[in-house]
Amino acid sequence: MNVKLFNINLIKYEIRNLIGNIFTIIFGLVFPIVMSILMSNLIGGKVPGNMRQQVVTNIFITSSMIIPLATVLVGYSAIFSNELEKNIPLRFKLFGYSENSLIISKIFANLFFITGGLIFYTLVNFLVLDILVPTVKSAIILIIALYLLSIILFILAHGIALIFKKFGITYAITMTIYFGIMILSGLFGIQAKEFPPVLRRVAYTLPTTYIGNEFIDFWNGGVYNFVPFIQSLIFFGSVSGIVLFFAVAYNSRKIK
Repeated sequence: MNVKLFNINLIKYEIRNLIGNIFTIIFGLVFPIVMSILMSNLIGGKVPGNMRQQVVTNIFITSSMIIPLATVLVGYSAIFSNELEKNIPLRFKLFGYSENSLIISKIFANLFFITGGLIFYTLVNFLVLDILVPTVKSAIILIIALYLLSIILFILAHGIALIFKKFGITYAITMTIYFGIMILSGLFGIQAKEFPPVLRRVAYTLPTTYIGNEFIDFWNGGVYNFVPFIQSLIFFGSVSGIVLFFAVAYNSRKIK
């Protein structure tokens, strides 16, 4: 019986699953780079020269969120729902792997992939674009924010896949949420403050809105109030936790 919570072989298996998913590679790695470079040239070319570097930097910060959104929310939910449809988790349990060890392996695999993606994304963007160099503190804050976002998205994606257990409907739901978050967070060029009042309130419940619209304010060491951002993390995390809790409770009732 293999009861270890931290299993290297399982993590390697999950990483191979991620790398083997063409959607994850295209939308979680290639698309953010293309998006940042394309938007920087389109939008950056229309602003005055003294503002261009700041605008390009903001686009770089905003586009970095696509990596966890595409990799975890859509990519992981697609992989996991496909596994549930084929009863793969059940087969693992029959071979002595606990459910906790399976989940922990999936989390580590996704964080490993996101780490590699962020490193590659950053290197390419700094080589191609004229981006403001952040303070060490600002860089660390962005990295932590993206990791926290990734974990919350993992909880949400896991819950959605666990409720529906079908690739098609899970993919449709997570893709809808994915594009909704992108639009509300300003990834398509419209900032949250430009939305109608109702949409604006919804947008500011998302941590992605603060990352994409306001993290540029302290990139070079400026002063920033993190309280609203932390509140949005707590709220989004709570909603995701409720979805997962409902999924677990729903499945427990079905088993009984």
